[in-house]
Amino acid sequence: MPPSPAAVEIRGLTKTYDGRAIVDGLDLTARRGEVTAVLGPNGAGKTTTVECCEGLRTPDGGTVRVLGLDPVVDSALVRERVGVMLQDGGLPTSVRALEMLRHVSTMYADPRDVAELADRLGLTSFARTTVRRLSGGQRQRLALATALVGRPELVFLDEPSAGLDPQSRHAVWELVRELRETGVSIVITTHLMDEAESLADHVVIVDHGRVIAEGAPATLLASDSSTLTFTARPALEAVSLAAALGAGVEETSPGSYTVTGAVTPATVSILARWCADRGVLVHRLSTGRRTLEDLFLDLTGRSLR
Repeated sequence: MPPSPAAVEIRGLTKTYDGRAIVDGLDLTARRGEVTAVLGPNGAGKTTTVECCEGLRTPDGGTVRVLGLDPVVDSALVRERVGVMLQDGGLPTSVRALEMLRHVSTMYADPRDVAELADRLGLTSFARTTVRRLSGGQRQRLALATALVGRPELVFLDEPSAGLDPQSRHAVWELVRELRETGVSIVITTHLMDEAESLADHVVIVDHGRVIAEGAPATLLASDSSTLTFTARPALEAVSLAAALGAGVEETSPGSYTVTGAVTPATVSILARWCADRGVLVHRLSTGRRTLEDLFLDLTGRSLR
């Protein structure tokens, strides 16, 4: 039987806690040999979804297939082929860092060279330090190394750059790109929109337990690829301006505004004329490419949860 074209395939996944649906009929596909980024606000259901893929939680409904296998029923087979980096690390705290990596490597038939991987992720400088004494960024790098040492076909990375300095983050990104080049499938959950935009072949945005948008980053941003921001004195009536522009206008802070929608030269012309007619002086007007973060906030809202 030919292998499934999908590294991960989820259909109608549901998971409920205390009568509340955390994951509510979610469908998601991560293709083989690609980086899939799963984004969502806190509580959106993304971590629970990934934990169902890792076999750490049992779905209440729907189907989950990882490399064509059921991660709960076929857990032993999945573990041989999948690497997992958990958000909290999941590492024993009393073991020294390099000892931990060597121990994990013995669980696989053909592990990566431990010394090479340790050098690549900068583990040698704290090789003899116990896990409990590592900084957050050092734990992240060790957790990533343990996820990769078994040469997995598929890797789940939960917030791989959290707590990393710019140099470490750059090293992690380069390693992720190299893994993809060798055909490894990678699923990343992250709150860093630039990380998703830089690394992902496919982005999935989850909210309230469902997928609300997905596609290649360029495709998701293609229909609305620029923004217009400016400050105005005195303050203006955003609703009236929005009607004139035929686009959304949001006051992001007192006297500061963002125009959302397709921004064209005509948009700037209409804005200037509308403000001039009302004696409104525009400062710091700028246009820029719309980012994945802009799209994410538009879809999921800007209020804290």
